[in-house]
Amino acid sequence: MQDEVDRLVAAWRRERPDLDVEPLEVLSRVSRLARHLDRARRLAFSEHGLETWEFDVLTALRRAGPPYQLSPGQLLTQTLVTSGTMTNRIDRLTKKDLVERLPDPNDRRGVLVRLTDSGRERADRALAELLEQERAILAELTAPQHRELAGLLRRLTAPFDNTPN
Repeated sequence: MQDEVDRLVAAWRRERPDLDVEPLEVLSRVSRLARHLDRARRLAFSEHGLETWEFDVLTALRRAGPPYQLSPGQLLTQTLVTSGTMTNRIDRLTKKDLVERLPDPNDRRGVLVRLTDSGRERADRALAELLEQERAILAELTAPQHRELAGLLRRLTAPFDNTPN
């Protein structure tokens, strides 16, 4: 079974036989898969009235466990956005009644962002939909292949994830 990357690689080998295009065989597939995943994510989130960034913030709070709250700084760390962007996102999610701001009992000047019941329900439903979409993407792999691929991808991503920005 051939895919678009096979055709792309064959064309480059024909046109530029002087170059080793082998990295394209892996990374072009990763890139194409990322685009398919992005489409599946947007579809899953839109069915629940969420943007990707909204899902990211809501699920960061949901993963925190009861009482489903984090400081804005903790949200920054988990979502990799600037403080100005996070302030704007919290404002927008507050207006939609998906999160609320509370005073931080440990810091008089600080606030905590807490997931509302509505936000938790929406995040849970969107996550379930996302997992359905992702299972469909991975359906061609056996369970051992899935574990092997996860391990190989971890080897590639861990150096990036474990390096300070």
